[in-house]
This record gives sequence, C-alpha cells and structure tokens, in this order.
Amino acid sequence: MYRVKYNYLGDWLRFYFIEPKKVGMSDKLNYLDKFLAECIRSKAFPGAVLLVARRGFIVYFKEFGYSMIIPRKRRMHKDMLFDLASLTKPIVSAMLAMILVENGLIRLMDKVIDLVPGKYRKYFESEDKDKITVKNLLTHTAGFPAWIPLYSQCKNRDEVFEMVMKCDLKYSPGEKVVYSDLGIIMLTYLIEHVSCKRIDLLASEKIFNPLGMKNTMYNPPKNIWKNVVATEKCGYRNRVLVGEVHDENAFRMEGVSGHAGLFSTAMDLAIFSQMMLNKGSIDDIQILSRKSIELMTKNHTEGLNSRRGIGWGLKTENASCGDLFSADSYGHTGFTGTSLWIDPREELFVIFLTNRVHPSRENRKILRVRPLLHNIIASSIKD
Repeated sequence: MYRVKYNYLGDWLRFYFIEPKKVGMSDKLNYLDKFLAECIRSKAFPGAVLLVARRGFIVYFKEFGYSMIIPRKRRMHKDMLFDLASLTKPIVSAMLAMILVENGLIRLMDKVIDLVPGKYRKYFESEDKDKITVKNLLTHTAGFPAWIPLYSQCKNRDEVFEMVMKCDLKYSPGEKVVYSDLGIIMLTYLIEHVSCKRIDLLASEKIFNPLGMKNTMYNPPKNIWKNVVATEKCGYRNRVLVGEVHDENAFRMEGVSGHAGLFSTAMDLAIFSQMMLNKGSIDDIQILSRKSIELMTKNHTEGLNSRRGIGWGLKTENASCGDLFSADSYGHTGFTGTSLWIDPREELFVIFLTNRVHPSRENRKILRVRPLLHNIIASSIKD
C-alpha cells in the first residue's frame, strides 16, 4: 500500500493505492490494460483515463492513448481535465438542489410556477405546465422534448432561459421519463434565482472548495488548456475544442449551466465519489446529509419506462455499468465520452473518462465499450 501522489487536500485527506486482493478483488483487473489498449487500437476513442476504487482505496488508475490527435498529437496524462458533459447534472445540479432543500429554501415537490418570478409565470399557466415540480426536472419527467437547438435561436443566457420557460411540453408531467437537458436548464435558472448566485460560483462554494476539488471548474482558464483533453472539431465554431464546453447550448450560456459545462479530473471525481459512498461526507467535511444521499439514489420513477434517482441514473438491464453491478448502483454518462458509476453494495466506484468525440461525435463505439469494461471490473470482486 502506498500514498497516491495526487494529494489535493493537504494532510487530512489522502487516497491510497492498494493491491486489489487486499480489498477483495482479483488480479483480473490487469486485463484492463489489454482491453483498453485494444479499444484505442480499434479507434473507439483516442485516449482514456480509468480509476477504480473499492472500500476507500484505489486499485487501478491508468491513462491510455492521446488527449489530442488533431491538429497534433498529445499524450494522455492521468491528471488531465475532461469536459464532463452531462456528468454536470448529478455533480452540480442535483447536489445544489438538495443543498437548497436542506437549507429550507425549496422542496422537491414545489411547483415551478410558484418559484419563478412574475415575468415567467405566464408561460406556466396551462393545464400541464403548472404541474411541473422540481422533482420532475431532476427525474426527467417534466414532459419536455429531448432536445432543441437553443444555441441557434438565442444570443445569451437570459434568452436561453426564457426560451426554455416558453417551451411546449411533449408529455404531461409524470407521464414518462424523457431524458432532456431542458428540464435541467430550467432547474439551473431556479437554483440561481433562489440562491441569488450563478451556478458555477455556488458549486465552487458549496461543493468543490469544501471537498478540495481544485481541478474541477467551469470555463478552465487558457493558461491550463495544455492540461485539458480535446473534444470535437466543431463545425459550428470552426475549431478543435480544448478548454471550451463541447455542448452547444451550454456554450451559448457562457459555458455555465447545470446540464453541461463542468470540467474535472479523475482524482477530483474520486473525491466526489467517495463522498457519495460515505453518504454525504468525507473526513470532517459534510456536503449533504445521509438522508439526502439515500433519497437521491433511490428509484423515483416506479412504473415508468426508466429508473431515475434525483439527478442520477439507476441500474437497469441496459445500463452502461454492464450486467454485474448490483441493483443498488447509480451513475451517469456524458456525451463527450465520460462516465461515473457507484455501487454502494460493493463499496465500489468506477471513473471512466474518454475523449470519444475527438475529432468527431459520429464515433459511437463507446456505447459497447462501457458495459464490457464494467463487467471486467465487477467480475474481479471475489468476496
């Protein structure tokens, strides 16, 4: 056992590497080297970072391939920042919503119409939209369409927010799970309105700074772009994106939204994941209560077409965590090629970060890779 070199929090929080057998896992994890090398050879993604931890110890943490292949090649490093895309939803939006709940500022069953200021109320005065709750937004059951190109119709954040408020529903609230960024963008507005603070500043104050997640941020400054993984060669912006949010709607929101925009490293995500496994705290830092974490990670869409927690996806037969993670598992993926899965029954988390959209989003091989990779990891558990 030895200390991890990445010690972001001084002396009071340290991750340790440990031999897998000491936490009930087998040497089968070594097969991951070959598996990921083959993924890169077959061009599933140019590069990746994989971190696996169990019972508070890191058992696997390696980088593979390239962080950029055009216009030039750059090797991947373990401490690089990735555009997390939709991992922003559980890490920022869901966490901040529950912090507001714990602070007595909102309830999950509050209706959106009762939280928005007067200028927006007119958009909710219909038989369906007046029923939308905060919980509907967090479980993707508000009834919004899956996506609309806000960036092509709006000039700034305020226009994006107003267009989402105006948006017609495709389903009645609570009728169906339709994964949609629109509800989380609406939630972004509500969080900012209730807290009187922009969501990036609030997340830093309430989550990242207390946890010591020093490499987690929106809009990474240009002086660290050399340590940021490239995403797509964007036709809309006419350049390879590095350090700029990939998601076009988040880009139109100045890179700051609750649905996308967050950048982070594998090690920072490990700190966050261990906090989740610890039911809201890590060492002496309490982010949320045990009751909030338990509420976030249980099924809130019983009887509907998908299992959703508060901001989190839950284990299903087709989940990206594969076949062998326990039924209690929860996680999320990001369009850019990122994923985080946590299995509380096994005290396990897996952080799998890739740049699968570099140089093009048309590469969808990651969809098959993710469950295969998680099956290898889960099958290494011996006890």
